[in-house]
Amino acid sequence: MKRLFLALLALAAPLHAQTAKPNIVLILADDLGPNDLSCYGRKDHATPNLDKLATQGMRFTSAYAAQPICSPSRAALLTGKCPARLHLTNFLPGRADAPTQKLLQPVIEGQLPLEEFTVAELLKAAGYTTACIGKWHLGGAGFGPKEQGFDVVFAGESKTTPTAEEGSKGEIGLTVEAEKFMEANKDKPFFLYLPHNSPHIPFSARPEDAAKHAGAFNPAYADVVARLDAAVGRIMAKVEALGLADRTVFIFTSDHGGLHVLESPGTPATHNTPLRAGKGFLYEGGLRVPLIVRWPGKVAPGVNDTPVLLTDLMPTLLEWGGVNPGNAVGPLDGVSLLKMFTGIALPPRPLFWHFPHYTNQGGRPAGAVREGDWKLVENYEDESAELFDLGKDPGETTNLAAQDKGRADGLQKKLREWRKRTGAQECASNPAFDPAAHAALYVTRDPSKLPAADKTAAQLEAEWKPWRAAMNAAAQGGKPLVTPATGDIRLHGAEAQVHGEKLRYEPQPMKRTLGFWVNPADWVSWDFDVTKAGKYEVEVLQGCAGGGSEVAVEVAGQKLTFTVENTGGFQQFIARSIGVVDLPAGKQTLAVKPQSKKGGAVMDVRQVTLRPSAGK
Repeated sequence: MKRLFLALLALAAPLHAQTAKPNIVLILADDLGPNDLSCYGRKDHATPNLDKLATQGMRFTSAYAAQPICSPSRAALLTGKCPARLHLTNFLPGRADAPTQKLLQPVIEGQLPLEEFTVAELLKAAGYTTACIGKWHLGGAGFGPKEQGFDVVFAGESKTTPTAEEGSKGEIGLTVEAEKFMEANKDKPFFLYLPHNSPHIPFSARPEDAAKHAGAFNPAYADVVARLDAAVGRIMAKVEALGLADRTVFIFTSDHGGLHVLESPGTPATHNTPLRAGKGFLYEGGLRVPLIVRWPGKVAPGVNDTPVLLTDLMPTLLEWGGVNPGNAVGPLDGVSLLKMFTGIALPPRPLFWHFPHYTNQGGRPAGAVREGDWKLVENYEDESAELFDLGKDPGETTNLAAQDKGRADGLQKKLREWRKRTGAQECASNPAFDPAAHAALYVTRDPSKLPAADKTAAQLEAEWKPWRAAMNAAAQGGKPLVTPATGDIRLHGAEAQVHGEKLRYEPQPMKRTLGFWVNPADWVSWDFDVTKAGKYEVEVLQGCAGGGSEVAVEVAGQKLTFTVENTGGFQQFIARSIGVVDLPAGKQTLAVKPQSKKGGAVMDVRQVTLRPSAGK
């Protein structure tokens, strides 16, 4: 059904004037901090090209990643959906469970599912030539950029030996390929997604290059940032040389905040002063990112303080490209920013995050919500809340939750309701929990409060070596908490056997669902083959305006029941993990049967997935 929708979209593409479509260059840095550029106030980093881009375009001061870690942030950027909805909430393959961790983490998607629509697929169907040149980190063979809408794919090298021409992160190798792509497609609309490996660890600099940045917090990192800036400058110059500047949207951002703790030799990489913490944390240093958008004559230059999410880029780029996918792609959590680029204010909205994981940087499971200047962080280990007034306290130093309990309770309630609406996965208690070991890693020395600006990276590296060794040892040998790349059994609504009077499959591209389930006696079933016996997680992709009905899933003599969630609409789907069943090999039948109906209809169901259980 996904292929059918893209084919229909492609047939409609000639109806739009190709000359009206802007080229799109989207450059994504890897682990670049929110204040690592000179134009964001960093005095020990030289970034003249990006500073120039900032004067030519709109520079955001409150831009946020969808997650403070790599893979989910990238997935949200490409799909317009929050990581909680995608069930892809940690880097791949994630940090293993350990006795030092109070909670067990959920098993997440091990790759971006192929049924998800990416911005590349939709732009390609609308007439764009697309390229992914650089880091993917959203799945291996069979789940790469080629399968997600990119015509041209070039991964490059993530680690190179620095020379006079090339840096330590393959920056110039990627830049050369990007220049070739733009040259070859200068006469038609193109989408260039250029996700750099820079300045992610490991990085290095030639001694003579590091010496140029001797006064920096981390001289080698400062050189890597300078190399990244030079690479971006080449892309800017190429766009100018091809005469494309006036019809090219040029975007630069980062996947999350900078690495502020010791993780490998030669780190901490940076500090995010005055913001708290960094990569792996839901505090501002981990979530805020640089964001610069330029399109001469279309994007008003200047500084914009409006809180926005990188999840907003997909609907924005689709609108620029003349693509209206309707409900076919499912609910988008981002919103288009086009009106804001012409001076019209974006309506106020809360921003949400769900991060049910422990991280290699010392982060713990948490959720967060920002509304206006107020931000609440909920710590999942004990359900405690931290409330900050970002307008007065951007460093999140003073917890006002006890002082302003009403506001804290209200924001925490909104956060929990949002998690339910998106079908977010939750943590569980860890029966092997070791409180003393936990305290040593997360409490006695709290890495979220690491003061960095008054010291050098070399000084902090020496101080935090024992902590780093203990953090690495805690999860050593653990099992990845991700679903396998193969073995899923996906039961689509179009393939179901319908039993009853009213229930039917609705094939329209904006629906693609089993709907009109107004009779609770109606039910559906699928016949399928299990090639490998074992435990399978059962996930239901459901939507409902109202919710509350009770439904049973029956397979292989086992029965799982769940209560239908209110998702805000019958075509507003969320993925619900409802339990685990033990399946023998061979032919099986799965049935979905309502036990009760609340409201006008039971629910809509687009798909049921049986996924090999990777862990608990």
